[in-house]
Amino acid sequence: MTTGDQYEAALRSLPEAHSLAIRLQDAGVAAEVICGYLQIEIECLGTLLDLARRKLDSAMQG
Repeated sequence: MTTGDQYEAALRSLPEAHSLAIRLQDAGVAAEVICGYLQIEIECLGTLLDLARRKLDSAMQG
């Protein structure tokens, strides 16, 4: 499995909100737009992304 495949598999294993937040940020979507999709306050986005990235790292290490 390639690194890209591992990354995609790890993203799919995350809760939907975490996966979506990472995908949108990786695509360069503005923070305000990400918050709109997730229906969260802008102040919560940093914490959500930090948690999501930690879960992603853990999933990739397997």
